Amino acid sequence: MNLHPRLKWLPITFLALVLACILGFLYIKTRGYDSSRYYETVVLLRQLKQLDAHWELDVFRSRMGIETSYDSLVDPLVSLTQLRERLQTVVADQPANDRGPLLRMSDAYTRAVEEKTRLIEHFKSHNAVLHNSLAFLPTAADDVEKSIIRNSADGSRHPTSLEGGVNHALLNSLIYSQVPTEDQANDIQRDLADLRREAGEMPQPVRNSIDIFCAHVQTVLREQPAVNALLNGIAAVPTASRLDEFDSRLAKGQRDADSLMQTYRKDLFIFAAGLAGLLLYVGVKLIRSHAIIQRVNHELVAANETLEQRVQERTRELRETQSELVATARQAGMAEIATNVLHNVGNVLNSVNVSADLISTRLRESKVPRLADAARLITDHTHDLAQFLTQDERGKHFPGYFDKIATALSAERTALVEEIHNLTKGIDHIREIVATQQSHAGTTCLVEPVQVGDLLEDALRMNAASVARRQVAVSKDCSDVPTVLLDKHLILQILINLIANALQAMDGVVDRAHRLTLKAQARSGEEGPRLCIEVEDTGEGIASDNLPRLFTHGFTTRKSGHGFGLHSCALAARAMGGRIAAQSLGSGQGATFTLDLPLNEVPVSPGSVNHSDGAEVDTMHVPTTVAAH
Repeated sequence: MNLHPRLKWLPITFLALVLACILGFLYIKTRGYDSSRYYETVVLLRQLKQLDAHWELDVFRSRMGIETSYDSLVDPLVSLTQLRERLQTVVADQPANDRGPLLRMSDAYTRAVEEKTRLIEHFKSHNAVLHNSLAFLPTAADDVEKSIIRNSADGSRHPTSLEGGVNHALLNSLIYSQVPTEDQANDIQRDLADLRREAGEMPQPVRNSIDIFCAHVQTVLREQPAVNALLNGIAAVPTASRLDEFDSRLAKGQRDADSLMQTYRKDLFIFAAGLAGLLLYVGVKLIRSHAIIQRVNHELVAANETLEQRVQERTRELRETQSELVATARQAGMAEIATNVLHNVGNVLNSVNVSADLISTRLRESKVPRLADAARLITDHTHDLAQFLTQDERGKHFPGYFDKIATALSAERTALVEEIHNLTKGIDHIREIVATQQSHAGTTCLVEPVQVGDLLEDALRMNAASVARRQVAVSKDCSDVPTVLLDKHLILQILINLIANALQAMDGVVDRAHRLTLKAQARSGEEGPRLCIEVEDTGEGIASDNLPRLFTHGFTTRKSGHGFGLHSCALAARAMGGRIAAQSLGSGQGATFTLDLPLNEVPVSPGSVNHSDGAEVDTMHVPTTVAAH
């Protein structure tokens, strides 16, 4: 039967109310999301890390004698306690499913801090005894010398073997306090035994001064290893790693919350579209009814003019919406480029960090302090330097010693210069990565003569720390590849990403050896000469259903992955007129990534630039365009 016109609108009105309620609920959910507490917690964790690092630095300053007061080792406990209480408050405010693991992590960090506090308390007592004995040793040696003079038969001042033994033991003890070794400790013990035996024939005051001197030397021998062991124990306490675990857990919760909010926003958009469609339907029905009414009267012209005006307004709104969508798409492309730059810079920073750590280690192990000890010994014998260098057993060793230390310092300088060169190459590559991203729509490739073998070596060197840590066997074959014209830094960017992915793919493989194979060869095909670079691993392989999506932005199979490393490789290969492909027999069968590029050999022409392989070429700028995604 036919319903009353008003009754026909009831289902539409009810549906509109339901959609409006759902939209209100989703809007409240999205507005209730607040990420500021997470970032406040991150700042708190960083403060804890900085305070912990400064605490350890104060320990080493106290050990070196730079900080004579132990207040700096006590004061951080107050700040640490306050920050830990704030951390407990943050844990209490977390959702119930995250609160338990975070409480365990917080308790583990508290135990680590208590263990470090205990070790630092022991360090303070042992270090104070050690520094007191080291500070008193020169005075005790002078007391022995004065006691010998006072108790000599004629009161004359002539050097004796006992004084020489005291000075020798003093020098060895000071050297031992800087670089303690078991052999040196045994030598000092023998020196002390000789002193006690020789002092047995001396008067009682001399024997007393010798006993005091020997007691302080024994204190140095006893306390120095204890202080070093405590320093190692303090450095080994995993306070920083506990904070990193806490940070990782919070980051996971933040990502889950972000994912949930994205779901709410997506649902909000869907229901908003549904409500808009319903309203559009109602509007169309109203307009149609209005047109029917207007068709029977003389106001038809006015109705048409009104309708035309509405169409113009809708057109203007659509144009404005289109402009907003274009701007949004442009911002999304810029964000993708920025993500790719950050990812590739992060890969190179691993190599930069390795070089910086090696430079720091070599500086800490430098032989310069031993040279300072020798210079101090010569300064002590300025008044009888010639006699000391020609007659004294220690002085006779100085020419050979200086020759050896000069050789060691020269080798040390050469190693530092090489590491600084590697560090500079990494920084230059970072600068080139940033320079290539001139805009989100296009860029310019800097084409230059390149030895493919050198590029493979540079990519391996920038992943050297990961290769060594995972104990991966590496093989390389590029013997038949000539010098070619390529964008060096784009190729290096691709190789670093592919090698890093291959190493990560072998982390979960325990039933076979880890091998990484790099091959480069020139081929001829329908498209002309091509350069093919293969990166093959024995890792976990790639499932067949994942191969078509492998180079899609945001796609990843690792929990900690971001999904834009391989995507950036594909864009870089396309910018050079090439392509990249992946092959795998399936899960557990390893994988092979192939980079296929046009092979442009180096042309030989007069007036060109000479390179290491004897070819002469000119560097060229080749404009390319990166396809937008």
